[in-house]
Amino acid sequence: MYESYTYLRKLLNFGWPYLKPYRKRFFIGIGFGILFAASNGLVVGSTKFIVERFEPQSKLVDSVEIKSWQQSVLQKGAQQLDPWVPLKGRPLDWRQITGGVLLIAILSALRGSMGFLSSYCMSWANEQMIQDLRAAIVKKLNSLSLGYFQKTHTGDLITHIQSDTSSLQRAFVHGLPDTIREPFTLIFVCGALFLMDWQLTLLTMFFFPLCIIPVMVLGKRLRKIAERQRAASVNQSGQFLQVMANMRVVQAFNLEDQQSNEFHDISRLIARQNIKATVAQRLINPIIETMAGLAFGVLLVYIVWANYQTSDMAAFLVAAALSFGPIKKVSNLTLMFQKTTVGVERLQTLFATRSDVENRSTGCRLTSFEDCLCFEDVSFQYEKHPVLQNISFTIKKGERIGIVGESGSGKSTLVNLLFRFYDPVSGRIIIDGTDYKELSLDSLRSQLALVSQDILLFNQSVLDNIALGKRSATNEEVIVAARTANAHSFIERMPENYSSQVGEWGSRVSGGQKQRLSLARAFVRQAPILVLDEATAALDSESEKEILTAIDNLPLDRTIISVAHRLSTLRTMNRILVLENGELAQEGTYSELLSSPGAFSRLASHQGLL
Repeated sequence: MYESYTYLRKLLNFGWPYLKPYRKRFFIGIGFGILFAASNGLVVGSTKFIVERFEPQSKLVDSVEIKSWQQSVLQKGAQQLDPWVPLKGRPLDWRQITGGVLLIAILSALRGSMGFLSSYCMSWANEQMIQDLRAAIVKKLNSLSLGYFQKTHTGDLITHIQSDTSSLQRAFVHGLPDTIREPFTLIFVCGALFLMDWQLTLLTMFFFPLCIIPVMVLGKRLRKIAERQRAASVNQSGQFLQVMANMRVVQAFNLEDQQSNEFHDISRLIARQNIKATVAQRLINPIIETMAGLAFGVLLVYIVWANYQTSDMAAFLVAAALSFGPIKKVSNLTLMFQKTTVGVERLQTLFATRSDVENRSTGCRLTSFEDCLCFEDVSFQYEKHPVLQNISFTIKKGERIGIVGESGSGKSTLVNLLFRFYDPVSGRIIIDGTDYKELSLDSLRSQLALVSQDILLFNQSVLDNIALGKRSATNEEVIVAARTANAHSFIERMPENYSSQVGEWGSRVSGGQKQRLSLARAFVRQAPILVLDEATAALDSESEKEILTAIDNLPLDRTIISVAHRLSTLRTMNRILVLENGELAQEGTYSELLSSPGAFSRLASHQGLL
């Protein structure tokens, strides 16, 4: 039992910040739980009292010889109830009939009501706590940098939200009420027994510790099993998500059987671990029941040998039945809390994780972009693989800059650094004279709008997806942005126009339509710096031409950074930066670079521009 409370304390220490706002109802639930436990003590006392009144040798309670202070307490209570309870050999009156009919019913109703109110109040508070915890997990995940998600299994993230919190929920909703009620039940039942006969009570309590040893042994085994269960579950969730996200590839390459077999292998592993966990948990009940049967037998023999009255035997047998039930529950709680601790420790590790990108809550706020953006000797590497080396350039407000280079030259990494998805390994990025690490992340990113080559849409309406670029956007602003992105015409042809759902991952629109919606989302933001990362890659030539025209017609004070593979899309850029092997190899206008030997002219030659 002590071990159970040790694990419970760990769970409470973790969950208390989320439970604290609902502590009033939580503590009311604890109070009702204690009252429920006290009602079990009344059941034991009433059992002796009722059976005693049907024994032939029973006499009126005021004639019973007082042998001890315990009997004195019991006698005082019996004297109060005596007129209301039938007594063998005494004529019945209306009070005895009423009391005989209602006594047990009142005790049962009282006990049931206290149990219900305790469970309701504690479950209500715990349910609210779990939902707040899940929201806190999502908030924590949102605060972490992209580097964390690249290193973390997708299934692990899902497990944090679902399995880890669900196990904690079960422990709090089902385990915590029992942790309050059952020990107090033991206390009150033993207290009632002690009032009757302290020697027989001590004999009964002798069997309690015999139930603890198997619980401790099985608990350690179950904890190891739980760790293996959680690891296998993470692998299964991740494998399933990968298959669903890449179903087109799976079917195109006839990988259905291979993926199904891999999933089946993981499922078999989980099944084996679940069976082991079930065996460890279910062994508790037969062990406890064996101890209970042994205790019943010893009590029965001792009661007969010591010539106890039938009422004493009934009271102690009822008390034993009420006692070993809580012992079984507390023993199972120990195992439940040990399994839950595995998930809690994982959540503690998550909350202790620090983002690679520090967002200073007291950082400066960038309210507008007024002067220039500078990269000063910026270098970056993914783990130990260098990507950018000593990159330096300046972009003035209103400039239109193109960035080109071979695949893997670091073009998209520049964009990731600009949005501060990552921080440079060395060097710094300065905006209007301020190191962007000194700026709050939200104010920095409010000055930027991104159209990525990885087009992601949410399972919402077209209107909602575009309006994500600007929370306060009106319907008119959304439509203007859609027209600018050459998306209005196809949106009008959709079943519900701007109210049409795009489906999960944008499955109900084509690749080109996704990209236009992504452009519209960036246009509606009206940020001073527009970043286009292969923004027209999925568009046909005519649509690309219209989009480029729309970009050219943006206000002159709009700064544009365009990462492109097709060099022809950069003809109107003021300058073009050419990356090669992570270094800034060339810089100049389109015509200057085209006429100069180097990486740009080689790319142009490959694309038939020379």
